[in-house]
Amino acid sequence: MINASNLFVKYGDRVLMDSINVVIKEKDKLGLVGRNGAGKSTLLKLLAGEQTADSGQITRPSGSTLGFLHQEMHLPRGKTVIEETLTAFDELKRLEARIEEINQEFAVREDYQSDSYARLIEELTTANERFAILGGTAMEADAEKILQGLGFKNSDMNRMVEEFSGGWQMRIELAKMLLAKPDYLLLDEPTNHLDIESILWLEAFLKDYPGAVVLISHDRMFLDNVTLRTVEIELGKVYDYKASYSKYLELRKDRREKTVAAFKNQQSKIAQTEKLIEKFRAKANKAKMAQSLIKQLDKMDRIELESEDTATMRIKFPPAPRSGDVALEVDGLTKNYGEIQVLNEVSFKMDRGDRVSFVGQNGQGKTTLAKIIVKDIMPSGGDFKIGHNIHVGYYAQNQSDSLSPKLTLLETMENAAPPELRTKVRNILGAFRFSGEDVDKKVMVLSGGERARLALACLLLKPINLLVLDEPTNHLDILSKEVLKQAVMDYDGTLIVVSHDRDFLSGLTNRTLEFRDKKLHEYLGDVNFFLEKRRLDDMRAVEMSTKQNTAQQAKQKSVDLDRKVLQKLERAVQNQERKVEQLEKDIKAIETTMGVDGFYQSDTADVVLENYNQLKKDLEAAMQAWEDATEELENYTS
Repeated sequence: MINASNLFVKYGDRVLMDSINVVIKEKDKLGLVGRNGAGKSTLLKLLAGEQTADSGQITRPSGSTLGFLHQEMHLPRGKTVIEETLTAFDELKRLEARIEEINQEFAVREDYQSDSYARLIEELTTANERFAILGGTAMEADAEKILQGLGFKNSDMNRMVEEFSGGWQMRIELAKMLLAKPDYLLLDEPTNHLDIESILWLEAFLKDYPGAVVLISHDRMFLDNVTLRTVEIELGKVYDYKASYSKYLELRKDRREKTVAAFKNQQSKIAQTEKLIEKFRAKANKAKMAQSLIKQLDKMDRIELESEDTATMRIKFPPAPRSGDVALEVDGLTKNYGEIQVLNEVSFKMDRGDRVSFVGQNGQGKTTLAKIIVKDIMPSGGDFKIGHNIHVGYYAQNQSDSLSPKLTLLETMENAAPPELRTKVRNILGAFRFSGEDVDKKVMVLSGGERARLALACLLLKPINLLVLDEPTNHLDILSKEVLKQAVMDYDGTLIVVSHDRDFLSGLTNRTLEFRDKKLHEYLGDVNFFLEKRRLDDMRAVEMSTKQNTAQQAKQKSVDLDRKVLQKLERAVQNQERKVEQLEKDIKAIETTMGVDGFYQSDTADVVLENYNQLKKDLEAAMQAWEDATEELENYTS
């Protein structure tokens, strides 16, 4: 197990970890939670040995392996997807290369009786055995299986790594780690760049993972489905719960309520005791009692009520201006990027107040269509119309990257605000947890989560009635996501949201558009309805496949049975034919004997004649049996 003891980390005047202790057992499935900036990623870096604490120590069993997926990974250029993924099998690749070298050496050597030749044979045998034990014969198949689970197509395997975006390269790195199967797998936001189908696949993989998994994620449903233990980092301390995330929330609330009750009860007792001490001090005959009470207070194990980080965003979208009945119409829309077609003659319509989610694998055109709707890019063909009096508000998944890094938060908001709202930008920033001197910070010093909050704050500066959100929960902690979701739930305009976060999408929309094979597939319900429908469709597909297999098996079984019956009937006819032929030969032989002069006067004549008559009867029976078998065969084949 990994044992982290008395870890102390301080940044400037801020204590990030105040002598914390964490133990990770061999098969733990542990979720690491806490607000952005609480120290979750720092703890993973400490466990992985990529950062050193100010004090404390971390021990891990010698010989154990560890994999760490973090947010700043960069893959080398010059390799295909499958080649880079197969670097996870370093030992296997070395063995494979050595086996090839030995085989090439065997092709030219002729000193078959030498000791070195014998040693080479022994080395080859050992290398082949080791290669088989480590699964070398299946490593490429295993790599392709995991890459496909993470969303890669067969056609992607031989594409160069540098052709893919950072998010897809992160998937390659994740695939390498899953293939390497380290004893301890540390994952920092592994779902950030995954679509729903890939997240579902990863959930299933991690649940059955044989080693320990330590996971940071802002995907509540993912945490619930993978982890069995939750460690919270809050204000420099850690709290360990043997429960998944949702159960942890209940236990945490119960713990705090009990602690508060015990604290209040103890404070009441302390106050009463102090009153008695003051009272007894004034009387000489009660002085000993006062001293006794003072000693009791000194020995009391005081309950400390830790402060709680409860600061949250306060978001409320302005009322949506009245628009026409039809908010948006897309008709036969096509989009190509060079020779690559992303959307092929797709059509859909949104009425005022509709709430639609875009889901599907990455690269299927969700963001592309969102950008066309907000007029960031133009379609290659077809048409789309924005309804009467529609005011669009757009949050792109990389929206925070468009913020000017040299401006302060206050300048950013003032530049984006209409004149009538410029006096209110400080209040809006405060609602997004930027207060006091925070507003004078440069955008360049903000964390990813802080930049995301600032970009969301800019959305509140203008009244909008068509809100388009593309991955709005990226970089937000779970509490902030819940606040944003409630604000979007309360929003009274028309909504389009692109997201892979099932918990965020749950109950948020009344229509779901799945992007698949360049087309749109509509489901009249939220993401849960879509997933259930897809699950049932998949089950039906499996069922149909099973039925087809069963039918094929039954058909094959019937064919096999027919063949066996036919073969049996044919053998019966052949057997009777051979029997008839043999009887006829035996009878003919006896008849030849009977034609010899003096046969009937011989001593054996009676026995031969008796045998002859029996053979004649046997022949008659065999002829009848042959006729019956022949008729049965003809009836079966007719």
